Amino acid sequence: MTIARRPLGKTGTDVSVLGFGAMELRGTPGHPVISDDQAGQLLSAVLDGGITLIDTSIDYGRSEELIGRYLGHRRDEFFLASKCGCPAPQLWMKLRPRQTLHRQHDYRPLNIRTGVEGSLRRLRTDRLDLVQVHHSPSRAQLAADHTIETLTQLRDQGKVRFIGMSGTLPNLPDQIAMGAFDVFQIPYSAVQREHEALITKAAEAGAGTLIRGGVARGGAAKDWQAEPLGMPRGVAQRRWTEAGLAELLDGMTAAEFMLRYTLSHPGLSSTIVGTSKLDHLRANLAIAAKGPLPADLYAEASRRLDSAAAGSAGAG
Repeated sequence: MTIARRPLGKTGTDVSVLGFGAMELRGTPGHPVISDDQAGQLLSAVLDGGITLIDTSIDYGRSEELIGRYLGHRRDEFFLASKCGCPAPQLWMKLRPRQTLHRQHDYRPLNIRTGVEGSLRRLRTDRLDLVQVHHSPSRAQLAADHTIETLTQLRDQGKVRFIGMSGTLPNLPDQIAMGAFDVFQIPYSAVQREHEALITKAAEAGAGTLIRGGVARGGAAKDWQAEPLGMPRGVAQRRWTEAGLAELLDGMTAAEFMLRYTLSHPGLSSTIVGTSKLDHLRANLAIAAKGPLPADLYAEASRRLDSAAAGSAGAG
């Protein structure tokens, strides 16, 4: 079982088309998602399975600490991406709900530098391959807070190799036009296609593209676990049903179809999929090894999704 690799834009680095998202390792004080030993086994299996990209964040609780503890000695085996602008970990643990966390992000120099330095310590490394600005701030806010200048200084100091943006509408087009980011992390799946053309635009501009939500957090129908982040409840399931995607599965699970549909986007560098379960990781590796959907199936699924979207727009 081999996981394909693709170029990460113009960074000169190839990454596995399946990346590991470490958000699900975060837990809360006194309530870890998995034990430390289980986390160690899972993280080792990530690298042993051929994944070369790990995505984490200050916002992800214990995630950075666990990666540093269990993979620090294998640092040269993977491309390490984290984020900046986030609240300090001790503040994150106290913040609920998610909207409160969003408001606490701070893109000024002191918080950026403090965040990167803290990530380096927790991850037990001397450099972050990629630091992504979290939660898609506007171009005006980035300029007012001197965020890009700060990250450039950190890059010049060797603490950061590449600068990225975790971007979404409405600010993503401006962020791509800035020409300041080596990599964009963008939400996308068969049932969340709002950013589809922007993934292509970012890739054409020479940026690497990391996709999150590529299996819609569980698939569809009986496999559905939760709505993709940023979507109203029920919308993703409705899009799946209206497009008749279940008719195209032909023995695939919904989760396999979703992941392989995402991998079929020609502008994708890697799709980040998270889990805290070893059997789920192994299933994702097996699916990713199959690669994109056959071209005719991908075209038919896209046609159905376009038709369903047009019908919904007309009805509205």
